[in-house]
Amino acid sequence: MTEKTAIPNSVDATETLLAAGAYVADRSLATALYLALKLGRPLFLEGEAGVGKTEIAKVLSECLGRDLIRLQCYEGLDVSSAVYEWNYARQMIEIRLAEATGEAGGQTGRATLTRDVFAEEFLIKRPLLQALEPRDSGPPVLLIDELDRTDEPFEAFLLEVLSDFQITVPEIGVFEADDPPIVIVTSNRTREIHDALKRRCFYYWVDYPDAERELEILGKKAPEAGEALRRDVVAFIQRLRDVDLFKLPGVAESIDWAQALAQLDVVALDPDTLNATLGTLLKYQDDIERIRAAKRCAFWMKSGPRRPSTGCAGPEANPGRTSACRSIPHPIRKGPTAARAAFPAAAADCRKTSCISPACCAQPACRSGRARSSVRSKPRTRSVSARARIFTGRCTRFS
Repeated sequence: MTEKTAIPNSVDATETLLAAGAYVADRSLATALYLALKLGRPLFLEGEAGVGKTEIAKVLSECLGRDLIRLQCYEGLDVSSAVYEWNYARQMIEIRLAEATGEAGGQTGRATLTRDVFAEEFLIKRPLLQALEPRDSGPPVLLIDELDRTDEPFEAFLLEVLSDFQITVPEIGVFEADDPPIVIVTSNRTREIHDALKRRCFYYWVDYPDAERELEILGKKAPEAGEALRRDVVAFIQRLRDVDLFKLPGVAESIDWAQALAQLDVVALDPDTLNATLGTLLKYQDDIERIRAAKRCAFWMKSGPRRPSTGCAGPEANPGRTSACRSIPHPIRKGPTAARAAFPAAAADCRKTSCISPACCAQPACRSGRARSSVRSKPRTRSVSARARIFTGRCTRFS
C-alpha cells in the first residue's frame, strides 16, 4: 500500500495523478474524473472491452493510496454475493449451545436468542458493505466491474448505495458510510443500464484512442518494443478498427501484441510475423480468417495511421481489384443508390471481386464501402442478421 494522497484539486492535477500511474488520459476523461472525485459522485464508464475502464479504478487505488474493493459482476449475481449474507453455520452452533445450556428455554429465552443470532457478528460482509466501513487509509475505491453482465433486477440493489452510500439490513438497521467511497462503475454495453442507476452517476464514454495517444500508451506499457515497431503496431491497429470485424482490438490487445512482438525480437512488422501473431490481437477465428484472406497487410504496414483522404490506393495496393473499381473516385458519400446510378458498370463489377479493403475502395456499393469512423461518438450495436453475415462470411452488400 502506497502513502495516502489527497484528492486532486484541479483537472490538471487529475491528469498528473493518472500519468503517475502510467495511464494516458485525454482532457475530457480527466475532467469527468475530477468532478466525480470532487463532488463525491460515482463515475459510470461505458465503452468497448479493453479500452481501459477498469484500469482507471486500479490507478486511482494505487496513486491515492486507497484500498481497492472490486465487485466483479456476472449473470445471477445477487445480494448474498454482493452485499451481505448471514453466517448460517455459526448461527446454528450458537443455537445448539444455547439449547445445551438451557438459555433457549421459554419465550423470553427464544426472543433473546433470536436477537443474538441476528447480530452484526454473524453477518458476512460482501464487497458493497465492506466499502462502507471506515478505514485508516481513507475511503476505499469501489469498482463495480462489467455491470451489464448482471441481471436487470440486480441494479435495484445498487440504487441505495450509489445515491446515499448506505445499505439497509432489515434484521439490524442501516449501515452508512462516514466517508463515501470512490465508486467506479464500468459497462461494456452488452445491454442497456436503467436510467435510475445512470442518474445517480456521472457518465463518460471511453472510446478507442487516436493514433497519437495510443502510441504514447504503448511507450509507457510496452517500452521494450522499439519505437519503429510501436509505430507499425499503432498504424496497423488504427486501420484495423475501420474494418467491420466482430470484435475490434482494444488498447489491451495493442499492448499485448506489442509486448509479444518484442519477445520475438521483431524490429518492424512484416506479413509473415503479422499472420503468425494475429491470435494475440484478434479473438475470433472469423476475424482472423478475414484479415488473412484479405491479403492487404503489406498495404496497411506501408501506410500511415490515417486512411488516405483522396484517391484510391492504386492497383499495387490490391491487385485483385478490377480496373473499373480502381477508376471510381474516392470518396463517394452520397449512399449506395447514388453510387450505383453514377457508376452502374463499375458497381456491378466491383461486387463480383474480392475488393474488401476500406482503404482501397470507398465505393458504397462495394461491401467495404461502408465507411466507419475510427473514433465513434456512439457505441457499436449490431443486429442479429449483421452478426450472422459476419459469421457466415457471405459477400453481402452493406448499405
